[in-house]
Amino acid sequence: MYEVLDDTAAQIILAIESGDSIRRVSQNLHTPYETVRQAVNRLEDAGYVRYDDGLSVVDDRVRDAAREVVAASAGVSPPSIEEAYVLPQFGDWPFAFTRIDAVYVWTQGGYQVGRDPDDYPLFLAVRDQDVDAWEAFFESFGLPTAFERQPREQLAGPLQIVLNPQPALDIEHVGGYPVIPREETIAYMREHYAQFQSALSMLDRMYEDLDLGVAYREAERVQS
Repeated sequence: MYEVLDDTAAQIILAIESGDSIRRVSQNLHTPYETVRQAVNRLEDAGYVRYDDGLSVVDDRVRDAAREVVAASAGVSPPSIEEAYVLPQFGDWPFAFTRIDAVYVWTQGGYQVGRDPDDYPLFLAVRDQDVDAWEAFFESFGLPTAFERQPREQLAGPLQIVLNPQPALDIEHVGGYPVIPREETIAYMREHYAQFQSALSMLDRMYEDLDLGVAYREAERVQS
């Protein structure tokens, strides 16, 4: 099994939801379509996934083995920022990016101002009932979790996961990322208007159905 389950194949197995197309898995992993297609072909030949009106994993034991491979890889080489954005998809519980990461998702990566790669929290909304499971999940990948952002000097590495537990989640999908609704994101941005004025202006230009009445000439000069 482990000869077939390289890191890419393992990630694909963990990302598959029953009925997914190869293209959807490619989008969710932010991995080139052809790379995913070739790996799916190898996994199908090995009998680990099947494609019948969509992809499915044949056995939970295959998913468990894939998680071991990805966790072992993270133990050797800690996840990068890009990989950390994909990592939550390998869990078994719903989540949505929130706070500044929701701004990042809704602006389709356009707003990423003021984020230090050496001190990088990811903000995830999760269900109250899943908090313990998420904490154990991220621990298996060597990533610390907390409910508030922790000072960099208290961490062993640059990444941390900040969990925002909620009774229930309202999830939308943008560019392959699960995210809190746009209205909630805009409300958060308005609450921190000085930081997100340029991002609000960006959203106003991106989505025709919005009329936020925000002008930010400096942002427009930067984008031009």
